[in-house]
Amino acid sequence: LLGHSFGALTAIETARALTADGASDAIEAVAAYEPAILPENFREHADLADRMQALVDEGEREEAVKRYVEQVVHASEVDDLDAWLDDWPVWPACVDLVEEVIRMNRAVERYELADRLDVNVPVLVLTGTEGPQFLRESARAVHEALPNSRLVDFDGVSHSGPGEAPERTVAEMNSFLRGQ
Repeated sequence: LLGHSFGALTAIETARALTADGASDAIEAVAAYEPAILPENFREHADLADRMQALVDEGEREEAVKRYVEQVVHASEVDDLDAWLDDWPVWPACVDLVEEVIRMNRAVERYELADRLDVNVPVLVLTGTEGPQFLRESARAVHEALPNSRLVDFDGVSHSGPGEAPERTVAEMNSFLRGQ
């Protein structure tokens, strides 16, 4: 299984559910790029889903997605967000998915990482040095909670790592899978 952000959390939880059901042989491994899990100190103050919903309720769908981009995609360091968005390949089409993004954020805000993730397959946890701090912490916490995992930290890569550095990401996944 391969997942990025919320998809990475979903992939890990799927592997965990398969392990609990005695069906972990249905998959061989998991690769998870910056699983969207909020560390305790971030989760206590998490309100992005509520803030986005309030903007949607006011008819400000585009602004709601901009808040997500600022906080999660990590464009907060961009001097001109609108110019950055103009260059982002999925903008403005992603605004149509704002309700799904809100549901996803609400699930992330409520999720609590267990001390141990019982997963019977090897897991590759990937992160980048330029992503949001909470996602780098999340990747490390997931790695520590798994019985059989490897953590790879890509220097100079953000939360958009799979799209930003596909060659490096794929090379690391291939190396991991060959070693299994």
